[in-house]
Amino acid sequence: MSGTESYVYLEIAEAVRRLIVSGELQTGERLPSVREMAGRWKCTPNTVSRAYSFLQREGLITARRGGGTRVASLRRGFGNAPSPEGQGADLVNRAENYLLEAVGLGHSPAHAEAALAAAISRWQEFRRQSSGPTGTPTRHGRASGSIKFAGSHDLTVELLVRQLAEGLPPVELTAEFIGSLGGLMAVARNEADLCGAHLWDEVTGDYNVPFVQRVLPNRAIVILTLVERLQGLIVPPGNPRGLTGLADLARDGVRMINRQPGSGTRVWLDAQLRAAGVDKGNVLGYEDEEVTHIGVARAVAEGRAEVGVGIGAAATAYGLDFVPLERERYDLVIPAELWETAPFQALRSVIGSGAFKEAVAALGGYNTSETGSEIRLN
Repeated sequence: MSGTESYVYLEIAEAVRRLIVSGELQTGERLPSVREMAGRWKCTPNTVSRAYSFLQREGLITARRGGGTRVASLRRGFGNAPSPEGQGADLVNRAENYLLEAVGLGHSPAHAEAALAAAISRWQEFRRQSSGPTGTPTRHGRASGSIKFAGSHDLTVELLVRQLAEGLPPVELTAEFIGSLGGLMAVARNEADLCGAHLWDEVTGDYNVPFVQRVLPNRAIVILTLVERLQGLIVPPGNPRGLTGLADLARDGVRMINRQPGSGTRVWLDAQLRAAGVDKGNVLGYEDEEVTHIGVARAVAEGRAEVGVGIGAAATAYGLDFVPLERERYDLVIPAELWETAPFQALRSVIGSGAFKEAVAALGGYNTSETGSEIRLN
């Protein structure tokens, strides 16, 4: 099976699921045969079979020998369910069953939560690519008990979203992944409460501080370290091209997928290519961009690129190989006037907790030894 087809089954499953939930496909209605569906999607029958098996495990379809594949009874919360509350309860039960099954198989709760975070990140990337890019953040009225995040993508931010929502009292963290520089500008314009950044300064060799001083001059800021993480090459399983460093990006026929201008990864990559004497014009795919690390990993998994620069956790989420090149610091940039407010006290409490650090470690490719450390700029 090709890299592209290996994830087409998810798109097929989502398309069928949407038809069932909307009522366009009714209980008992027969689905197209595997061969017919393969023709429609221009994929192998095995890919369709995988999609149908996925939907069958969800309880949305049934398959009987000689009877074909049909829409299952939807009494348990989909389609013609009696109420939205019933649908929500069913989804919660399904998620809970997954967690209980994972623990029953010997995985720790932290590993189960980390897998859920990775799956959510993959799903959000799938939705983003299906619906098109989102816009830049607009000015918000920050409600009590909520935090607006803008900045670089990281899977640990998605862990924060869930753990803050589960706290007492709960805090809503909404995240807009627009790159490190975009996040700093959003904070400067008061369009976000905090920024996530990993901007490497070519002159000082430091992370974030020089950029914060340039973008937010004369403003009291607290820089809170969230994690240290591994940045490197995301490659297909087995690393078939044998890529070992950034100079390999200029090899003939090697197609890469890049991050967008303004992202911390793009800033770091451009500086490293200059230092290595590599002309970015000789890098095939340099102009092809994704806005998240998960997007880069997905492009490699689907065969749209043979390599991308990103974090190890994104490679793990798609079952890809990873060539580590740099350990970098990912910080949260917070205006000092918000530091003592209740939502940010809750955020600091979660980041300093053992539960958060254990879940981060389970994602792979992270170090939490400096998590929670502070730098104050006046």
